[in-house]
Amino acid sequence: MRVQPSTLIHLGFGKYVRSDQVTAVVPLEGAERGPGQRTLVYLEGHSQPIVASRADGSLVRDLVQDPHEVTQGRQQQEILSDLLSDLSGVNATVRRICRDQGGLDLDRLERRIRDVIDEMPQAA
Repeated sequence: MRVQPSTLIHLGFGKYVRSDQVTAVVPLEGAERGPGQRTLVYLEGHSQPIVASRADGSLVRDLVQDPHEVTQGRQQQEILSDLLSDLSGVNATVRRICRDQGGLDLDRLERRIRDVIDEMPQAA
């Protein structure tokens, strides 16, 4: 694992830090954890941590991945979220026709997309 130098890491809610200045990532637990408060990020030269709204695992992945991989992962997540949103508007009759006439099971596709999105690190 190698931290990508001089890469900006998104902490959520418009907060960014340089990857090579991060010294520790600590998940918040219990009552400390809540909306907009998931992880403490300690920075070199700062005595107080920054509260990040993203989970510790997604921050660590962004710290060690190539910036292209991070951007590509976010784009893929956005595309899947858009597709899931569009699929939710397809009525039962059209779903049945797609399945029976075209062999495309939109219900199964929707479940698979949800599973993939649930497993993906959240962007923010």
